[in-house]
Amino acid sequence: MITMYISPGCASCRKAKQWLTERNIPFKERNIFSALLNEDEIRNILMRSENGTDDIISKRSKVIVENNIDVEDMSMGQLIKFIQENPSILRRPILIDEKRFVVGYDDDEITTFIPAEIRRLTAINCNPSCPAYKRCGETRNYIPPQKESVA
Repeated sequence: MITMYISPGCASCRKAKQWLTERNIPFKERNIFSALLNEDEIRNILMRSENGTDDIISKRSKVIVENNIDVEDMSMGQLIKFIQENPSILRRPILIDEKRFVVGYDDDEITTFIPAEIRRLTAINCNPSCPAYKRCGETRNYIPPQKESVA
């Protein structure tokens, strides 16, 4: 199940929610302002981020800029507490499930949440005579990113 961390009034969050809803992809929402993120949730988000805090924390957020805070200098415990006390520093939405992790709304990246079997069936069965051909385009044309091999 996809968990989508959102905030009220976030346009990207609304787009991601609409995208998932239109494709009948189940998800649960977590409003980062109405329910405090627990330590395990924050650790999970941090561990899944390929570029550490750069992917999930807005360095231009008001609290960071005004207080001249460098999150890179914080210990893991300090960072977790800081995020809990200042959830507005998180980029949004954050979509996460057992295999995938996407921050922000991006038309291409969000397609990773289309189940592999549906992508496969669409690629095989969808053609220009299909009434949903135009809508299926993003699924049909999606090629999952390849893992870089280390030589």
